[in-house]
Amino acid sequence: SVGASMLPTLNMEGDALAVWRFGNWRKNIQPGDLVIFISPNDPHRRAVKRVLGLGGDTICIDPTKKEKLEYLQIPNGYLWLQGDNHSNSTDSRTYGPIPMSLVSGKVVARAWPWPCLINNGMEIVPGRFSSAS
Repeated sequence: SVGASMLPTLNMEGDALAVWRFGNWRKNIQPGDLVIFISPNDPHRRAVKRVLGLGGDTICIDPTKKEKLEYLQIPNGYLWLQGDNHSNSTDSRTYGPIPMSLVSGKVVARAWPWPCLINNGMEIVPGRFSSAS
């Protein structure tokens, strides 16, 4: 991994990641998972981000803009991806939902340095959303 967008989950550089690409792995992607995907800005670059929403989900595009919250329903076959370091991440807030066809694997562990499993750890809070204040 390279860059600050996934701090503190991943280091800025040097992480070796174990990636799951077996069987129907795409069907097992859930909100909270980390995925590797081809950057929509540069097809020669791979990136790692956290899944915040799946096709059919409604997400708040940028909850830090409290003065004007905007919501989006993610199209089927797409994911909403964001970096853990929200203030330093180019992600779906910039380039929109990512087609599943650009996702090349699900990160399951960091192999080096400090080997560890990458746990989902995300809590989904169901509710009804409205852009009205």
